[in-house]
Amino acid sequence: MLNLIAEFLKILNSETEPRQISLAVCFALIIGITPLYSLHNLIVLFLVFILRVNIATFLLAWPLIAGIGYIIDPVLHQIGMAALTEKSWEGLWTGLYNNPVFHLARFNNTIVMGGLIFSMVMFVPCFFLSNYLVKRYRETFLSWVEKTRLMKLLKASKLFQVYQTVSGGAS
Repeated sequence: MLNLIAEFLKILNSETEPRQISLAVCFALIIGITPLYSLHNLIVLFLVFILRVNIATFLLAWPLIAGIGYIIDPVLHQIGMAALTEKSWEGLWTGLYNNPVFHLARFNNTIVMGGLIFSMVMFVPCFFLSNYLVKRYRETFLSWVEKTRLMKLLKASKLFQVYQTVSGGAS
């Protein structure tokens, strides 16, 4: 657990663009909230590897969000049930269900449908919120820590210089 926290702090303190971190969290939201073995998750993984997304953040956020997904499964089931039983969409669902690709997508599963709807609705707010939080962290907390006497002494030490050499980073 401490390694995960250290890795996350390392990412927050790195030169990675905040939007790359935010986009990773948003893609982790989609995969974490919905059941893993779904066609749309392959598309999300494809996007993660193609777009400039911080993969380490994605891999850290995914299991955390999946834990939240298990907790809110009843809510996702209700959202999916409402979408799948909507009378005005009955023709759409029947047509899609008769398509073999739809079976791979598993959209007839209430949790898959509810999770996908929920994650799509939350995608944009999650992006802007996580982007804001990363920027605020870097502007306030990180700059405050950098200015403390303890950090200045630590950075001046030989041990820190060795750490910088080994980790390949410069701060």
